[in-house]
Amino acid sequence: MNVPDDLKFAETHEWIRVDGDVGTVGITDHAQAELTDIVFAETPKVGSKVSAKEAVAVVESVKAASDIYSPVGGDVVEANEALSDNPALINQDPYGAGWIFKIRIADSSELNSLLDAAAYRTQTEK
Repeated sequence: MNVPDDLKFAETHEWIRVDGDVGTVGITDHAQAELTDIVFAETPKVGSKVSAKEAVAVVESVKAASDIYSPVGGDVVEANEALSDNPALINQDPYGAGWIFKIRIADSSELNSLLDAAAYRTQTEK
């Protein structure tokens, strides 16, 4: 799967798509492929304040449980409720229907420390 050019990436394999002051966050195709079949996803609580690089969610696969980190700080404004019934959405459409949460970004300058698509591609090819 191609890495979308409109996203920013954390070194821990989360992506964020920014629309105004809200970012949609999920895990990358690379991350879901490494985890294999995702069987459970715990999303963050709407209204919670989170910091950049803070563990805010968990996904469990048949291989392992993995913390999901927020790429930026802010307030969680939405969680993907569809994942409670169908966590496999993360495997099927990691950059679309498999998003995990949305965050109102507190400090947009934090986005500058994230990787662009080309840098993330380079990281995953190592």
